[in-house]
Amino acid sequence: MIKIYERASMRNEDIFIRSTSSPDVCGIVRDIIADVIENGDSAIKKYEEKFDKCTLESLEVTKEEIDEAWAEADAEFIAVMEKAAKNIIFYHEHQKREGFRINKDDGCILGQRIIPLHRAGLYVPGGTAAYPSSVLMNCIPAKIAGVDEIVMTTPPNAEGKINPIILCAAKIAGVDRIFKVGGSQAIAALAYGTESIPKVDKIVGPGNAFVAEAKRQVFGIVNIDMIAGPSEILIVADESCDEKKVAADLLSQAEHDRLASAVLVTPSRDLADRVAKELEVQLALLPREDIARTSVDNNGKIIICESIDECIDIANDIAPEHLEICVDEPMQYLDRIRNAGSVFLGKNTPEALGDYFAGTNHTLPTGGTARFSSPLSVDDFIKKYAYTYYTEDALMKVASDIEYFAEREGLSAHARSVTVRRK
Repeated sequence: MIKIYERASMRNEDIFIRSTSSPDVCGIVRDIIADVIENGDSAIKKYEEKFDKCTLESLEVTKEEIDEAWAEADAEFIAVMEKAAKNIIFYHEHQKREGFRINKDDGCILGQRIIPLHRAGLYVPGGTAAYPSSVLMNCIPAKIAGVDEIVMTTPPNAEGKINPIILCAAKIAGVDRIFKVGGSQAIAALAYGTESIPKVDKIVGPGNAFVAEAKRQVFGIVNIDMIAGPSEILIVADESCDEKKVAADLLSQAEHDRLASAVLVTPSRDLADRVAKELEVQLALLPREDIARTSVDNNGKIIICESIDECIDIANDIAPEHLEICVDEPMQYLDRIRNAGSVFLGKNTPEALGDYFAGTNHTLPTGGTARFSSPLSVDDFIKKYAYTYYTEDALMKVASDIEYFAEREGLSAHARSVTVRRK
């Protein structure tokens, strides 16, 4: 049963989303990464046999395998994924930006160039967490950014095959190469390269505790999107809300995994009681009841506040991955929302819209990191460099200032690099 709290009686630290800590996998992951660095493909095949129970002759998915998956796929599901992809493309096209060049009157030129990454790595979970939506969400922004090559890794089944719908999503999204490898060994391969798997510049995509730890350990060798934690949803709702809809939206995240967090913040005790009862009704109907119930019992909460304004303040403090504002006039609160991964406004905008179809990205900051980070976007797949050009006359006008600044920092060679250019 979800717990109900009065905000006035809660300590500030008790309002934050908490979940059970993952096991310490640091040492295991470190050993796997070291093995992959030293032994390449042979280490990958060894771990695939150990963890995914399959023996692989070749790691790369062939064009024939992709074509076979496409031919056998549910045509209706393909059509739905293609519609979703169009929406994702439409939204992310608006994130593209250009560099700039400033021509100053004194002959100086200053500028910035925006360059796409050369190669990006996409990790896609397998097993019960095989989500084609994640393929679309992680690949399409990279394509729009202009990344030269997108390499995907995903674990195979015991027969050495990839989930067909994942292969179809990869084809729709424009993935260039796909490899049959999962877990921390996949992250190591993408970061350092093997005989078969090319080294990438950035790794994106969700995964379990071993994948998350591997991404943490290879950061610096490559860039990563984020260290994603368990799924979260926070709903701000008033007394006019339908408890069935609120409960359904809370459970849409609770069913992800046992560590997920579902929180309702409301000024209405009546709504709190109604939602608590409705959660029990809907939980009994879920195929993933055991997972969702553990999430609700351990990490779920309902917080009763004095007003919607106070609810918004709590949402900003928690900085949730998904934030729903379920009131009749939600736009009046948009400017007050400072910390959230993605915001869903109004009573007809369930979080599932963002997961699949609206076009906004569903790879979002978790664990309060929305205070300082953002959803995955085209910006994640670009880099920038500045450029400067000075004429001789322009340099001479500022030479003494540069020399003086450098000497004050005790860096005489810096000063001399200007002095030698004086006539």
